[in-house]
Amino acid sequence: MVKARVYMSDGSEGGTRELPDHLFDGVVNESVMHQVVKAHLANQRQGTAAGKNRSAVRGGSRKPWRQKGTGRARQGTIRAPQWRGGGLAFPPQPHSWRQRVPRKVRALARRSAFNARAMDDRVVVVESAFFHEWSQPSTRRLVKALEGMGLEGRVLLLTDGVRDNVVLSARNVEEIRVLPFGNESVYDVLLAHTVIIESSALDGTDGAGHEEESNHA
Repeated sequence: MVKARVYMSDGSEGGTRELPDHLFDGVVNESVMHQVVKAHLANQRQGTAAGKNRSAVRGGSRKPWRQKGTGRARQGTIRAPQWRGGGLAFPPQPHSWRQRVPRKVRALARRSAFNARAMDDRVVVVESAFFHEWSQPSTRRLVKALEGMGLEGRVLLLTDGVRDNVVLSARNVEEIRVLPFGNESVYDVLLAHTVIIESSALDGTDGAGHEEESNHA
């Protein structure tokens, strides 16, 4: 049984809590995480890089000199790759870099990422009352609350649904990212040093509800 530290609404530590077995089963499959992270990064590429080959460069429809008798190497066009201003030999062409990963592989990678953080004591549960008190955005308050928990480095904050005030509070802090629980990618979890999960988000999960990894991969 994997456990995580629990923090109350006032920022004080409230002991530990058992994490749900269907998500925190103690299995870490590094090869699957590597596959899903590679696919995630590949899917971020736009694939719009393009260059001109010799047929796409303007001019050069006539031979620069006759084939024989000049003592120079034969040339068919001044737009060949060896000429200045000519086309590229193997230019990049627009194409899709997208990689598709099976649903069960994404789900296994998501569980593995959570387990990897939980086994290093990098998963923290925060009571939902902590978020209910946010009537307006406050970056200072959020940063101070995380410092009070002793959290350093990148933090991934997973809330129960969309918490607009929390999102607005964290958008100017580079090392804090706020996402609704279930919308995070494996890359998001592994990039963060600590993962904070709202307690009600864990209470609402079951073995089927959050089994499928989000389409960020």
